[in-house]
Amino acid sequence: MTEMLAGWPLLSITTFLPTAGALWVLAARASLRGDNPGFDQGVRLITLIITIATFIASLFAFAAFDPAAPGYQLVENVPWAFGAAYRMGVDQLAMALILLTTFLTPLCILASWGIKKQVASYMVLFLLLETLMIGVFCAQDIILFYVFFEGGLIPMFILIGVWGGERRVYAAFKFFLYTLLGSLLMLVAIVAMISIAGTSSIEELTAYARNTGFDPNLQIWLWLAFFASFAVKMPMWPVHTWLPDAHVEAPTAASVVLAAILLKMGGYGFLRFSLPMFPDASHFFQPLVFALSVIAIVWASLVAFRQLDMKKLIAYSSVAHMGFVTMGIFAGTMQGIQGAIFQMLSHGVISGALFLCVGVVYDRMHTREIAFYGGLVNRMPVYAAIFLLFTMGNVGLPGTSGFPGEILTMVGTFQVNAWVAAGAALGVIFSAAYALTLYRKVALGVIENPKLDGIGDLDAREWITFIPLVIATLIMGLAPAHVLDFTAPSAEAIAAAFSGVAP
Repeated sequence: MTEMLAGWPLLSITTFLPTAGALWVLAARASLRGDNPGFDQGVRLITLIITIATFIASLFAFAAFDPAAPGYQLVENVPWAFGAAYRMGVDQLAMALILLTTFLTPLCILASWGIKKQVASYMVLFLLLETLMIGVFCAQDIILFYVFFEGGLIPMFILIGVWGGERRVYAAFKFFLYTLLGSLLMLVAIVAMISIAGTSSIEELTAYARNTGFDPNLQIWLWLAFFASFAVKMPMWPVHTWLPDAHVEAPTAASVVLAAILLKMGGYGFLRFSLPMFPDASHFFQPLVFALSVIAIVWASLVAFRQLDMKKLIAYSSVAHMGFVTMGIFAGTMQGIQGAIFQMLSHGVISGALFLCVGVVYDRMHTREIAFYGGLVNRMPVYAAIFLLFTMGNVGLPGTSGFPGEILTMVGTFQVNAWVAAGAALGVIFSAAYALTLYRKVALGVIENPKLDGIGDLDAREWITFIPLVIATLIMGLAPAHVLDFTAPSAEAIAAAFSGVAP
């Protein structure tokens, strides 16, 4: 298979196939002018087909990828402008996140089937967003990375601002301004790095950092500039306040993408840039990141427990779980980094599924208020069972994908600082409290609200949406070695760079 696929620009195909689909939709809208009564349904089908084709293209890229080989593979390199180049390439970390992105996007389109307002525009934005998300993980030129990284703000801003809830404009601008301001500092740092190292290639910049090294004093400022962008994107405490508002107001599918993929760009940035390029600064700021991570884990869990809106509760849960990711990353140990990568992948599946669970009942009853529900197991037994599985995954129950990542981040951190690991362990207890309380209030007991008497269980489309997520949650939980063995070469290289050991 590898020989058959050699020479194909598989990463470019995977990245820009959704853009081709967006152009197809725009051309169809221009020719039909929206007069055809079946136009919206056709657009939904076209978008679903394109996103499935993109997932298949990513599987071809995966088939051509050698999991045991270190470094970047499937490399594409074309001169671009201003000394930069169109460089694409992936290692194990990037490939795993690309597969997560292409796996979840068709499910988001299925979850968007009920969108009635400006369907073509909605689907075009989603396709463009998929291109930009995949591009972040494929880019091997730091300028190209920045273009993809910042470009993703625009479609998400519009998705929230047009198709969101009552306070959608406020939430959209808050999301945009927070993430943009942080990223402007990163741009300044990128310009400084290119001028010093004489290259914009991420691989060459990493080699420069390993062999020559940026000045330790300069590393402090470069690290802070990148941290400003990635911390907001994750988001870390205390720059997390845009996330609950964005989640509450965003349409369901946008919430899924936001939690499952866009947040992971922050963790990816720390792993790709902060640790390998600024190891001295990463060591220096390790106590700060540990403190912010533990605060996020404990504080966000306590705040989640007090929420009245299901979406906002899950949003604060995401802040807490991203605390485990940053803690594991900056532990710098093999177990910590492996756990952080696994947690990013697992959280992508579980948080996306939980937002879809909220979307199911919201589509029926048009409210996310926890107190409105109760006793859904009596009317929606399949839904209640699926919701329970993802709740247990969110808690970190052994056998689900939520367990390996959390335990590895704590084990890896314990080797560096036992008190930090102990503080994070409190978050596991608190997460069980708020997650199980949510499930009890929504699904268990008797139905007291008469408006719920006619609520129906999952339909065929919702079944199709949830089944892949159930399978992924169980496979990653019961056989985590498949993921851990695959990502091990990337984790080893990052841990070695952080510790100053030559690869």
